[in-house]
Amino acid sequence: MDQLAFSIMIPFAAALVVTAVVTALLIPHLKRVKGTQAINELAPEEHRRKSGTPTMGGIAILCGTAAGCVSAMAALGFSGNLMFILALTLVIGGIGMIDDLKKIAKNRNLGLRARHKLALQFVLALACALYYLYAAKMGTYIILPFAWKAVNIGPWMAPYIVFVIVAMMNAVNLTDGLDGLASGTSFVVAIFFPVFALLGFSLALAKNGSLVIDNIDRNMTDAMIFPALAGACIGFLIFNRYPAKIFMGDTGSLAIGGGLGAGAIFTHVELLLPIAGLVFVLEALSDVIQVGSYKLRHGKRVFKMAPIHHHFELLGWSEWKIVFVSASITVVMSAISALAVIMR
Repeated sequence: MDQLAFSIMIPFAAALVVTAVVTALLIPHLKRVKGTQAINELAPEEHRRKSGTPTMGGIAILCGTAAGCVSAMAALGFSGNLMFILALTLVIGGIGMIDDLKKIAKNRNLGLRARHKLALQFVLALACALYYLYAAKMGTYIILPFAWKAVNIGPWMAPYIVFVIVAMMNAVNLTDGLDGLASGTSFVVAIFFPVFALLGFSLALAKNGSLVIDNIDRNMTDAMIFPALAGACIGFLIFNRYPAKIFMGDTGSLAIGGGLGAGAIFTHVELLLPIAGLVFVLEALSDVIQVGSYKLRHGKRVFKMAPIHHHFELLGWSEWKIVFVSASITVVMSAISALAVIMR
């Protein structure tokens, strides 16, 4: 356990320091070049005052995550899979950056068309699935949490991977609507997942033996994407907490979601994402329910506004309260998952 803690601290510390430094440098630069946020005209009235806040802070998160992953490999050994996960995270962040730049150029809260952005997400997620199956040769087994049994899903593995990664990208993206909400919640999820990945994998080996050994890469350096993301999120949160001095934009939210999703897939604990990341699930579901209700029930809405954090805002909750409750829920759900792993 001491070795695990030490291994986690290296990428976490490197990512935190680099992200904090780059963010501090980005804020005045983005203000100078007018790289600022246009607020959605449908957003709650309280958000109007945020107009002009620098955005694209996700650049710092990408820099910090890269620093964390590189430092992890320097300490623990090279991992082709971790390099791929990092590269995928950076490219996903690049899509978000294009989206943010278009928003800045047009001075509106609309960048890439939704169908274009989704198509690019599917292409990158499919590339991840193909790498996983044919380059990394990780097999077609998924691990059921709590039972820690390996189940072969065969040809469904590729669409399964695509769904997990695209869902995570968009769930974190939807969560990024309040100061510190996405960065704080993502930090909690990311800091727990190395434990899930390493201990859960050990349990899977014990219960499945050669079945898992023969089909799953055992290089647990792959799991170091999580402390790297955690360090980047907390380094950014220093400046993103209420009242935010900078927003991460799609550059950060899409990258965090994609990194968490890919990291979970490669360490075989992706089925813990909807448990520990319950807040992400609720944010995404609220948006789907709202849109579905509006279209199918002739304009009737379920929530005052979606995603659900805006619903609570319109009920009179402060931003700080919503972020605190969301982070607390994430801590509780992650702790429940951790206890289930440890106590089995």
